[in-house]
Amino acid sequence: MKYLAIGLLLLATGLSARADLKVFATVPEWGALAKEIGGDKVKLYTATHAFQDPHRIEAKPSLLAQARQAGLVVAAGADLEVGWLPLVLRDSGNPAIQPGRPGYFEAAAFVNRLEVPAVLDRAHGDVHAAGNPHTHLDPHNVLKVGEKLAVRMAELDSANAAAYQAGFAAFSGKWQAAMARWEKEAAPLKGVAVLVHHQSFVYLSNWLGMKEVGALEPKPGIEPTSGHLGALLARQQATPARMVLRTAYQQEAASQWIAGKTGIPAVLLPYTVGGTPEARDLFGLFDDTVQRLLKGLR
Repeated sequence: MKYLAIGLLLLATGLSARADLKVFATVPEWGALAKEIGGDKVKLYTATHAFQDPHRIEAKPSLLAQARQAGLVVAAGADLEVGWLPLVLRDSGNPAIQPGRPGYFEAAAFVNRLEVPAVLDRAHGDVHAAGNPHTHLDPHNVLKVGEKLAVRMAELDSANAAAYQAGFAAFSGKWQAAMARWEKEAAPLKGVAVLVHHQSFVYLSNWLGMKEVGALEPKPGIEPTSGHLGALLARQQATPARMVLRTAYQQEAASQWIAGKTGIPAVLLPYTVGGTPEARDLFGLFDDTVQRLLKGLR
């Protein structure tokens, strides 16, 4: 009987150590980061994929069901998910993941945000009050968010705290080495002028020193119009761009039109994990992004 009790105790301890932290990530990049940190200690659900516009998601019952079971929500923040995540959180009936609770984490809260508007005016289009939310495309931000996320995961799942700390330490070492390599490879991109479909690449451009000289959208969130594209084409004479960039979830027609009229390449960037076959994880995301940009220069 004594050995049975000891065996049951060891079994319970082992099960506790292997317990999953159920993470509900709103977007692939932050879900991938949680998995890098947590490994097999994390049971991950990602609400969107690379071919969906994360601004425009429907709060479906399947999302509510996943949020109801989650111990941690990892969101991009800065109003990226404002059209759907508040509904999911409210209707999930899960008090642990509500804003202000430890089970709710916003990546944008831990980085310096760009394009914070001085004046809020919807006449300017889909403007985010808290700044541009696409923060993950500067790998320095990924590292900052990862440090804070590892701490939060350890707080929520103290039995596996050491595993989360070790997971982040291992990720951080590999990530910093990769950043040095990306920055060396991407040196020819410094100062290169580009057009973008949407303001999705502000942090990428800021990191690599590229210059965004125009957007295909006349205002953020407003689809390109023939008049606006014509004006961009006319401006190409005075301020020539070398490439036009779009994400995997944006339609190609506008960028292909510009490319056809100007002779500059239309470059699809993965934007997030899963956006291209090569962008299978966070490392692949930046590997492929840098290589596609360099190919566009050639």
